[in-house]
Amino acid sequence: MNLLHKTAIITGAGKGIGKAAAIALAKEGVHLGLLARNSSNLETLQSSLSSDYGVNVYIVTADITDKAAVEQAILQLGEQLGSIDILINNAGIAHFGTLLDMDSELWESIIQTNLMGTYYTTRAVLPTMLQQNSGTIINVASTAGERGFATGSAYCASKFAVMGMTEALMGEVRKSNIRVTALTPSTVNTDLAVNAGLKIGDEDRMMQPEDVAELILATIKLPPRVFIKSAGIWTTNPQ
Repeated sequence: MNLLHKTAIITGAGKGIGKAAAIALAKEGVHLGLLARNSSNLETLQSSLSSDYGVNVYIVTADITDKAAVEQAILQLGEQLGSIDILINNAGIAHFGTLLDMDSELWESIIQTNLMGTYYTTRAVLPTMLQQNSGTIINVASTAGERGFATGSAYCASKFAVMGMTEALMGEVRKSNIRVTALTPSTVNTDLAVNAGLKIGDEDRMMQPEDVAELILATIKLPPRVFIKSAGIWTTNPQ
């Protein structure tokens, strides 16, 4: 599918997978609405994408755990873009610890960001896609949404929930030509992974954000009559 002049909103777009996805879509001529908490990262990306690829890039800062802020951000970006063809729910956080050791407030914050943030953003975008009778929603989940592991109760719970929400929403909106996909990368070399204490190892052998962005792009470019329900991407030869 030709993506020239399509529009996309990406959460967590200032760095990592979100930034890589923004670059990949800009290269295809997609006009972008970028959302993150940090304005400086967004401003730098906006400037480079606009000058390098000649696409319209609009930015807004918001905390995706704040329902009202998300609704206002999506309203603003939708008005600027004129339509919303693609939504990439990428924003997320990760912390690890045993169920008893992790503070309950931190546990809840992971659920609020990874699950509720995805819900708030999707709920704000969905009416536009239903009115258009078309759209693509990609939720960046994780292999942690397919299998639990010790010290991962909060993160796994959030990503399992995202997987379930994705599948349920897919069943609701397929008849409206809206494609809903969950992507499940294993560990990606991002600030999120480093800050969470995950083993990164040799960067040349670890999955990079650009690798996930390639999968996102390939998923979106499928003919509109088909979609990928879920797809995993793994490092070939991890240490």
